Amino acid sequence: MWGRLIAIVVKELKQLSRDRMTFGMIVMIPLLQLVLFGYAINTDVRHVPAGIIDMSQTTYSRAITQTVVATQAVDFVHQYYSIKEAEKAITNGEVKAVLYVPVDLPQRLLIHPSYDSKRESSQITRPVGQWLLDGSDTMVASTIRALRTLPLNEVANRATVMSVPTFEVVEYFNPEQRSAVNIVPGLLAIILTMTMIMFTSAAIVRERELGNMEFLIVTPVHPLELMLGKIIPYILVGLIQVAIILSAGHWIFSVPVRGGLDSLLLASFLFICASLALGLVISTIVNTQLQAMQLTIFVLMPSILLSGFMFPYEAMPIGAQWAAEMLPATHFIRMVRGIVLREAEVTSLGKDALWLLGFTCVGVLLAAKRFNKHL
Repeated sequence: MWGRLIAIVVKELKQLSRDRMTFGMIVMIPLLQLVLFGYAINTDVRHVPAGIIDMSQTTYSRAITQTVVATQAVDFVHQYYSIKEAEKAITNGEVKAVLYVPVDLPQRLLIHPSYDSKRESSQITRPVGQWLLDGSDTMVASTIRALRTLPLNEVANRATVMSVPTFEVVEYFNPEQRSAVNIVPGLLAIILTMTMIMFTSAAIVRERELGNMEFLIVTPVHPLELMLGKIIPYILVGLIQVAIILSAGHWIFSVPVRGGLDSLLLASFLFICASLALGLVISTIVNTQLQAMQLTIFVLMPSILLSGFMFPYEAMPIGAQWAAEMLPATHFIRMVRGIVLREAEVTSLGKDALWLLGFTCVGVLLAAKRFNKHL
């Protein structure tokens, strides 16, 4: 018995050593998990892109801006001149928050009339500013809310006691701070990534395993036509999944769908095509359906951890952000959250839409080039 058992073990080890794809997954998946969880994942949100409306234009307002920047919670990357302009920027995803500094800031920082000169502190009884906040991302929103009671002793040049919060906070799109509002649109991207890549990554491999490759070789079908023919049926499947997920999210979790259906349909179509193109490229690399599933998991894991689905994009190191920009899920999550939650238009999310379109074209052409009509 022991001899037969050892023979089977040796046989499996030899077979595993010859399967370079599986052997590579054995090494790469633990390393990828270690790097993603140990280096790229960070729940401490810092350097959130923000804007400012400085109606005061005084040394006090500039001191407040410097005090906020010193917390490293936000970076002021844009300056606006009206509330309407700031709201549009938040809707389009240019910034996550906007600080409004009122014109009467010096009066708000003056000593209160009831101040007793014998006491060592004065009281500021009105907020000195207001945060306009994209509340659809709960982690980013909690970071901005932590600035409500920011001390302003150095700004006022005296010891002050705030009887009210330093800043008021106005949260758009998700004032109740329900996590489902942020999770469900992101979950749409993850589910489509898994299903679309898995379906098409096994497309060419399945033809080989079923013995249909010989029939395809003798037909006059061009490789590009074959690639397009493989992905078109799954586009309809993906759109059906979009309808199911968003409908269930709306009725079960009360997730609003504020954007236009035309924008949502176009964004979903672009992402489905990009995911299917990636699956086709994988199908031209692997030799078995098992390897196709392994590579699907290899792509799915970074899509979950780096796309902004679970952890804020702004909290990641620069290297992780560059890697996230290469993933179709990152661009689609920005688009679908903007359309579904903030009522944004595809035209205002043009960079992400163009990236998905370019990724699809490159992926289909690469898959067609790699596919050879011979055994």
